[in-house]
Amino acid sequence: MQERQLVVFALGKEEFGIEISRVREIVRPQNITAIPQALEYVMGIVNLRGQIVPIVDLNTRFRIAGGPASEESRKRIIVVNMEGRDIGILVDGVSEILRIPEESIDPTTTIRSGGVSQDFIQGIAKVDDRLIIILDLNRIIDLPGHTAHEE
Repeated sequence: MQERQLVVFALGKEEFGIEISRVREIVRPQNITAIPQALEYVMGIVNLRGQIVPIVDLNTRFRIAGGPASEESRKRIIVVNMEGRDIGILVDGVSEILRIPEESIDPTTTIRSGGVSQDFIQGIAKVDDRLIIILDLNRIIDLPGHTAHEE
């Protein structure tokens, strides 16, 4: 039986997942240095053990209202590998790592979730009474020196 292993995280009230094979590490937010004239969803850069890592705010990218200020302590940066380059994505909280059978994942054809375009979605995983939106990182992140996947 084929399955996917996902890191599950929150943005606002929704649950999202990304393939664990793309995740290098999960860290608490650090001092983020702003970059002049950056894209609106690029918060800036951090120094992560001597490596400069750009930080993308997925709430801003998807136009999703973030969690309450009281939950600031739950925010995390998920450092992912994008074509040999590390990128940090800021999320409202990481909840778990799940193994999901392929047959529990519906491909996206006509789905639109809030501000998340179906172009950014690989599929929707059904886990008990939960729906987890599986993101396609290659289509989400478009940073200087990296081009988002285009058709």
